[in-house]
Amino acid sequence: MPTHDLLLVLPEELLSAAGLILMLVAAWAGDRSAKLLTWLGVVALVAAILVMPGIVDQGASAFSGMFAADSFAAFSKVVIYIAAAVSLLAASSWFGREGDFRAEYPVLILFATVGMGMMASATDLLTLYVGLEMQSLAAYVLASFQRTDTRSAEAGLKYFVLGALASGILLYGISLLYGFTGTTGFTGIAQAMGDGLSKGELFGIVFTLAGLAFKISAVPFHMWTPDVYEGAPTPVTAFFASAPKLAAMALFARVTVEAMGPATESWRQIVIFLVLASTILGGVAAINQKNIKRLLAYSSINNVGFALVGIAAGTKEGVAATLFYMTVYIAMTLGAFLIVLRMRDEDGQPVETIASLSGLSRTRPWLAFGMMIFMFSLAGIPPLFGFWPKFVVFNAAVAANLSWLAAVAIATSVISAFYYIMIVKTIYFDEPAPAYGPTREPVTAGLLIAAALFVSPLGYLAIGPLDQATTTAAAALFPSGT
Repeated sequence: MPTHDLLLVLPEELLSAAGLILMLVAAWAGDRSAKLLTWLGVVALVAAILVMPGIVDQGASAFSGMFAADSFAAFSKVVIYIAAAVSLLAASSWFGREGDFRAEYPVLILFATVGMGMMASATDLLTLYVGLEMQSLAAYVLASFQRTDTRSAEAGLKYFVLGALASGILLYGISLLYGFTGTTGFTGIAQAMGDGLSKGELFGIVFTLAGLAFKISAVPFHMWTPDVYEGAPTPVTAFFASAPKLAAMALFARVTVEAMGPATESWRQIVIFLVLASTILGGVAAINQKNIKRLLAYSSINNVGFALVGIAAGTKEGVAATLFYMTVYIAMTLGAFLIVLRMRDEDGQPVETIASLSGLSRTRPWLAFGMMIFMFSLAGIPPLFGFWPKFVVFNAAVAANLSWLAAVAIATSVISAFYYIMIVKTIYFDEPAPAYGPTREPVTAGLLIAAALFVSPLGYLAIGPLDQATTTAAAALFPSGT
């Protein structure tokens, strides 16, 4: 095996080795080492960022073109690793209070992150499937991690059953693409489709994108999301809503652009349907939710629809806009979940009802102010930074002659703004509910402040470097400059 190939997968090698070492330490030291392993996991993720190939150059491919170490993969992995590190730190304080923080948690996060890295770098259907299943297997265990909670066990079982169904659909699509194109490589599939799209290849596209749509929880493959988000432990839900979303979206973009590029007009219709269904249902279904985690689940579905607008454009600017959107979305959703993690009663038990936020501005004013920032930013209300990603993806759609799609998406964003504003109204205008218990968690408090500053108007200072980074990343999928 060439040394060059091993150097291109150095982040995955480092995280795999770290996961194995932490697993041995966990077996030897037991659950008392959980917090130490969490910090070691964060160190491993930071180290993986530092050795990332493709950040300062266009990178190369490894293993006979099955794995790409380009700027697109590098950008996606950096954001994924940061989100995973934040999720690890958030879990340490939350599970610590419950007394069931097991040492396997950081190990599972690291192995899931290895799978997500493979998803972002996959340039072959086999690499795609291996990476996706590696992430999914760890996610199934994470969803049911809190064994003393029946809701967590139920969430893990639902996720596993529906995930297995989606994997079967994806695998069937992969088999059709291989059968009708004669190859599993993205480049070879694109060449075969360039000679004309057969009905077999079209069916392969439909089934493959349907399987991937499950992973990003786009409608109508969203059915698992509200139940799993509600039942899983809150730190796990925060993880599901951030890093895996970007990994699946990066994979979706690479498959559609690199493997199915010549068939853009065919798969664009599928993506447009996902956009319309996700933005409409994600906006309407969240209105009557009483649980904050279920509401954020529908918010996730809604935001996935907006991010797909960029992919529907099928251009370099559209893919860059999707990466930009997902980066800011991860900051917004992690910030919101960091506040949900602080929703505990005087006995330290989690409280998840939206009604418990009533009058929060009078009992915990700074916490209320943070939640207001994240809700208004998720709604895309200027001058908060959450407005800009929506503008970028809508602008990419208009530039690709999809003005009507942008108009519909703008209209549905008004629907979703209703339930975000409803939460702010509950916090600032309703009679106070029983106050939450005190929290002294300096690490998560620092992360919360950093997320709030990023999505505040100060975030506009990051437009220049973030735009340059996403444009460079998207260019890796369009070598001809199209």
